[in-house]
Amino acid sequence: MNRNYDDIINMPHHVSAKRKHMSMTDRAAQFSPFAALTGYDDVVSETARLTSDKPELDETEIAEINRKLAELQEHIAEQPRVTVTYFVPDKLKSGGKYVTVTDKVKKIQPFERVLILEDGCIVPFGDIINIECQIGQQSK
Repeated sequence: MNRNYDDIINMPHHVSAKRKHMSMTDRAAQFSPFAALTGYDDVVSETARLTSDKPELDETEIAEINRKLAELQEHIAEQPRVTVTYFVPDKLKSGGKYVTVTDKVKKIQPFERVLILEDGCIVPFGDIINIECQIGQQSK
């Protein structure tokens, strides 16, 4: 049998007269893991987040969107319901995402080139990719 510690094994536990006894919580905190690379996980997540490129519409598609906006302007008093798909640029990196909303049109501001929906959503004309409107009973 190994008796290497016989001289100290039965000695009383040392208690300092100068220092206060450390709580179990503080003792456990000494051994808790720490983040050597603070924010690294956020950077990796941001890099992995995918964005889409803004599509380039041809002249025919732009003309069709402009025609629908003009028709909406003519019927603005009816507050027509629209489904608009538009591009939202990403604030942190190149590209963005496509958003589709369905709501009633509150206002069209041609000089500011924005479509304002009833819920307060403001859609710039230049970001609209597709717009479907229902004026009266027909779907355009």
